Amino acid sequence: MRRRFREGIRQILTIDDTPHRIALAFAIGVFIAMSALLGLHTILGLAIAHLLRLSKRVMLVGVYVNNPWTLVPISTFCVWIGMICTGTGAAVPVIDWENLSLKSLLNDCSHLIMPFVAGTTIVGIVSAVAGYFLLKQAVIRYRKQDAS
Repeated sequence: MRRRFREGIRQILTIDDTPHRIALAFAIGVFIAMSALLGLHTILGLAIAHLLRLSKRVMLVGVYVNNPWTLVPISTFCVWIGMICTGTGAAVPVIDWENLSLKSLLNDCSHLIMPFVAGTTIVGIVSAVAGYFLLKQAVIRYRKQDAS
């Protein structure tokens, strides 16, 4: 598994494109991954990569930072950040699990929508900027090391 991970990283670092464009594809993917548009991440990533002529592979690596294993912790963190930024109180909704419906769930959690959107936007921007600079430096260093 470790060898496959390293090979995947090497493939990203050696894509035939500029460090800026590789890092940009990753950063946009990470921003999409953090966005509140759950369920549309892959489609958005591929569409934007196509429109901007960026690497689809790198874009999807960024998009899949948020996946089924990371969705709950990332979303929870984003809501928490959003609550801090919007001044929303930390009210955990009481959910009637026996009579659960989409309508009742949306009604019970409606006060978390704005913190979720705000939090995902803020975390997305910060994560994308950090991801851009980290990956750009990694590509530059890898290419310098590889050239030696």
